[in-house]
Amino acid sequence: MPWTLSRYFFRRHVMTIVWFVLGVVSLIFLIDFNETSNQMSGLPGYTVSGGLLMTALRLPLILQQTVPFIVLFAGMTTLIALNRKYELVVTRAAGISVWQFMAPFVVASFLTGIVAVGVLNPLAAWGQRTALTVESKWQGKKPHAKNETPPWIRQIYEDDDAIIGAETVMDDGLQLSGVVVIHFSSDGRIILRQDAASAKLEDGYWLLKDVKESRPGEILVVKPEVKMPTNLKREFVRERLTSPETVAFYDLSNKIEAARSFGISTKALETQFHSLLSLPLLLVAMTLISATVTLRFSRFAQPTAVILGGIVSGFVLYVVTVLVKAFGSSGVVPPFIATWIPVFVALALGSTILLHQEDG
Repeated sequence: MPWTLSRYFFRRHVMTIVWFVLGVVSLIFLIDFNETSNQMSGLPGYTVSGGLLMTALRLPLILQQTVPFIVLFAGMTTLIALNRKYELVVTRAAGISVWQFMAPFVVASFLTGIVAVGVLNPLAAWGQRTALTVESKWQGKKPHAKNETPPWIRQIYEDDDAIIGAETVMDDGLQLSGVVVIHFSSDGRIILRQDAASAKLEDGYWLLKDVKESRPGEILVVKPEVKMPTNLKREFVRERLTSPETVAFYDLSNKIEAARSFGISTKALETQFHSLLSLPLLLVAMTLISATVTLRFSRFAQPTAVILGGIVSGFVLYVVTVLVKAFGSSGVVPPFIATWIPVFVALALGSTILLHQEDG
């Protein structure tokens, strides 16, 4: 295919992706800012400017999750526009096959995936960590309840057996907010519960602030701060409590090796790593799916059922990918299989359908 025509198709697809990104970013910003205002406006430190900052910090992570759909819709939009202007008809009449004029679209989608992994993901990880820190400062002495499952960590120090949970994890697990510490006796009975506004891991102890201690059959005791001895190392806590979404792609390999050295399960980190690694090919699969429902020429408009079928197919692929990723994170399925198999199956199906439509 002529280089000029390849550049033209490549530029059209990239510009469509950019316009979709701008539209999705605007929509996400408005929706998330409204949600942030509703949930956090009652916190002591909340301000409107702070709410705008919080939304901007969380925007890259949400945008990263919508990239597959952006590429799917951008591919469908570009191909439909080229079809309606007879540009694809002329291209086919010149003897150029579908595999030739789809190459610029595939390359553009693959490069979009590389940008998402290499640029957007580190930005999303940094933004998520910073957003958690900002939210913790807003909470002050009034912790904000979350619907997410809180992380828990167990420590056994001398005769003290305790589990520590928190609503918010900051500074890679070294600072916690909305802390609950439950102490057990040697026979497994609860002997003490401590509710603290925050906790920070120091050398040899946890520093709990604004602590409420309750023992069975005794009156609640309030203390400004409590030092709870611990033998947990900073490196261990950092690896144990760090969320995969807050780790940039470039740091995942080191995190996995560090977690293995402490005997901590790395399934979630490995799944996140392979998920990001397979993202460019997932976007290529989305592009092939968009081609299967838009390449057939229609003088006025593509049939609604065909377009709807493409959208549903892309949605099903995304749901299956997320579902299998959850299985990989929990250890039910090996991380490599959980992330790569759906992508390869989608690529094979898209290529097979195009072969059937174009080559018989």
